[in-house]
Amino acid sequence: MQQYQHIRQAAYEANMQLPALGLVIFTFGNVSAVDRQLGVFAIKPSGVPYAELSPGKMVIVDFDGKTVDGQLRPSSDTLTHAVLYKHWEHIGGIVHTHSTYATAWAQSQRDIPIYGTTHADHNTVDIPCAPPMSDAMIAGDYEYQTGFQIMDTLRERGLTYEEIEMILVGNHAPFTWGKTAAKAVYNSAVLESVAQMAYLTESINSNAPRLKDALIKKHFERKHGPNSYYGQ
Repeated sequence: MQQYQHIRQAAYEANMQLPALGLVIFTFGNVSAVDRQLGVFAIKPSGVPYAELSPGKMVIVDFDGKTVDGQLRPSSDTLTHAVLYKHWEHIGGIVHTHSTYATAWAQSQRDIPIYGTTHADHNTVDIPCAPPMSDAMIAGDYEYQTGFQIMDTLRERGLTYEEIEMILVGNHAPFTWGKTAAKAVYNSAVLESVAQMAYLTESINSNAPRLKDALIKKHFERKHGPNSYYGQ
């Protein structure tokens, strides 16, 4: 339907950025874009290679994960996206990848420590890794429960989805979000870069010190603070 064309186009363009940025291979990963007024989002179809995608192949889904419009089956991660959209009212896009370095940290069940100013330009805290789900949650509605695992981890850490726009799911892979699908993709690329830098930092110096608070504050606030001066 024509009323969904704008989010189909946004989701398509964002999905095509994933292989272009080296964040996915084959059919791994997915991006969605939401329309809050219509109460739906567009998401990549399941198992379709990126080279075969088009705006028209994006599937329109409601916040309960039910297909509203589209000929293909939506991503297997659709219910995770649906849960986050339903509970986080100010996000416009979500990305899930299995990018190499971020996924390696997730498989290690470790937060990504804040070692440098690149990290601090985007976050003031370690990038959290949610623990693996309980057997009961895994045996239940797995993708649906993944959304709650993400939300519960942020709540337990005293973080909000507006403060930090990325997370690792233990033994699984990263999820990112943002005000738009394009911003969620940006966050996914930043997360992968920071994950690689942190891995290399620990490889060079296993006792590398964390970034000191003064530098964290300086670098974050010069981009995001009330008196920010980065950019035009």
